Amino acid sequence: MYRKRITALSLAGLLVAVGCRNSTRHYPLQGRLLAKDQETARVTVAGDDVPGFMPAMTMSYAVQDSRGLQQVQPGDRIAANVVVVNNRYWLEHLAVTDRSQRGTVGATEAHALVPGEQVPDVPLSNQDGRIVHLSDFRGKAVLLTFIYTRCPFPTFCPLITSQFAQIHRALARDSAIYSKTELVSVSLDPAYDTPPVLRQYGLDYLQGDAAGFAQWDFVSTSPADLQKLAAAFGLVYYKENNQITHSLDTILLSPDGTVKQTWPGNDWKFSEVIAAIKNAAS
Repeated sequence: MYRKRITALSLAGLLVAVGCRNSTRHYPLQGRLLAKDQETARVTVAGDDVPGFMPAMTMSYAVQDSRGLQQVQPGDRIAANVVVVNNRYWLEHLAVTDRSQRGTVGATEAHALVPGEQVPDVPLSNQDGRIVHLSDFRGKAVLLTFIYTRCPFPTFCPLITSQFAQIHRALARDSAIYSKTELVSVSLDPAYDTPPVLRQYGLDYLQGDAAGFAQWDFVSTSPADLQKLAAAFGLVYYKENNQITHSLDTILLSPDGTVKQTWPGNDWKFSEVIAAIKNAAS
């Protein structure tokens, strides 16, 4: 399952839409804590629907409740009040409602890389069972995202993979650029997404043409290395009810292996990403 990650601009529009200017509003929030930064007093919450305010989505909040902040840990189900004043918002009355999944969250946003920084070079097993590293693609512009093959929601992982397939087809039409690019889809479900599973999944989006794997790898890695890689991009994920709830990010790496650009969510524009890839590759 994917929860939309709200941006500052879209949140500002949301606050205006609910009439929050020059007023104080309180909304009850429930959700799962994905990350906590004690020093900055901020948390990231995969929140449920907040009636009258916003649909279910993943957001970062300031916390004005030091005692509650000390008590909650990533993985906990939490309850809190969202306080909105003059287009500012924060959490109060933060409390744990269920700690049975404490420690199961796979990453924290505190270590997200910024453009120009190197990514962890963890070993990745691709659809052919071959071990590859992101460093193997030095000299290429690499577009990377996170998915899992059993995702049941057609507008989430299947959509992002379809978008990658569209990008792959567009790049393949330009041989000079195609040879300087690589697409990488990283599984968030390494226990299930074995090389044969990833290969069949990839073939479905490559229209059965295995030659496409030359420029598009479907990979998995160990749970520990997956946490390292996901944390590097601020991606959060956890298993719940036989599904994986996760944020969604697409990352462009420069030919030198550093972060070039990121796009949160799955509503980025095809033309923008293609232009960014071609610019990085050239």
